[in-house]
Amino acid sequence: MQVITEDRMALFAEMESKYEQKDIGYFVSLLEHPDYVVRTRVACILVDFGGEDKVPHIAKVLKNDENELVRHEAAFALGQMSYSSAIPPLTDATLNDPSMFVRHEAAIALGVVGSREAKESLQKALNDPEKPVVESAVVALSNIEFMEKLSKNEKFAKLTGG
Repeated sequence: MQVITEDRMALFAEMESKYEQKDIGYFVSLLEHPDYVVRTRVACILVDFGGEDKVPHIAKVLKNDENELVRHEAAFALGQMSYSSAIPPLTDATLNDPSMFVRHEAAIALGVVGSREAKESLQKALNDPEKPVVESAVVALSNIEFMEKLSKNEKFAKLTGG
């Protein structure tokens, strides 16, 4: 398997041009591209564009993408966006995704979002059969508690969440 293909490099060059043009529709359409590397990059690019209107697109990837790495990056992206509208898809992934890798990242992302709304789901994640998911839930719960009780600097608090 060739890691870097000419087709992928040509697409990346096109993506860079579309990024400079701020062509959000172009990137949303790439969330269904057959290349998982492209889909992974697009989730992060959409975060950079910002805006809560990107949450449903990334949440769809988190729920439906066949590749666990892509779903993991979608969970990370939703955490970085920090919108409360990301809590339901992150909660679903934390409790139900078949991949421990994704459940772990979704739990961390809930801690980064930092809403007490996520506490009940994170408490349930403490019973996950995989230790990394349990540890991620502990980190996330600790961060939410810190944000609620002590933090004076929201940016710092989100950095400590994972």
